[in-house]
Amino acid sequence: MEPKKLYLLLALIFAAAFGGTYFLLKKESPEIVKNNVSINLPIQVETQNRLKKAYFASGCFWCVEAIYESVKGVKESISGYSGGHTKNPTYDESNTGKTGHAEAVEIIYDPTIINFKQLVTIYFGSQNVIQVNGQGNDRGSQYRSIIFYQNEEEKKIIETKIGQLNKQLKGKKVAAEVVPFQKFWIAEEYHQNYEKLHPNNSYIQNVSIPRLKKFQKKFPELLREDKH
Repeated sequence: MEPKKLYLLLALIFAAAFGGTYFLLKKESPEIVKNNVSINLPIQVETQNRLKKAYFASGCFWCVEAIYESVKGVKESISGYSGGHTKNPTYDESNTGKTGHAEAVEIIYDPTIINFKQLVTIYFGSQNVIQVNGQGNDRGSQYRSIIFYQNEEEKKIIETKIGQLNKQLKGKKVAAEVVPFQKFWIAEEYHQNYEKLHPNNSYIQNVSIPRLKKFQKKFPELLREDKH
């Protein structure tokens, strides 16, 4: 379906689901307005070579990138920035917490091997789900947890998982924001594959590798053969 037609269809779905009058801001804009309040619609990223993409933020992107790259069916994990308002953000700008972005990863995966629901399970199973604005000692809005959805099916999967976790947490709540995906900005080249290329870095030794090993111990059935 063409993007413009998809936006119109989503607007109609929102109107049917929530009532009230909606209208598109522009034909090319992924937004609708209800009662003078704009609502972002998710951007659906096209499948390429039968591979899909998913987007997650959960603390330092060095850590999250390495976790997903250890999983079977994940072809590549790319570090970057998402969830904010600043165009072409840099690492230094992101660290100020003023860009609105969080350190995020783009996951390129084969849906015939691993599905979005499993990626969501990995996401919540590899972090402290109740920590707000950070993971461990990495604190600030640039390290906050965000899980992005591209369509209503993905949103439902995410919300179902969060509902299950909230019941288990007995009064505490999952901290991750659930946000319609808009755009992913690729981080500087030196951030890519950082854990793999800098195994002796003190942060990698003391934070990234322990977090990776904890995840791998928890989900051995999801690991690539060379990661067992």
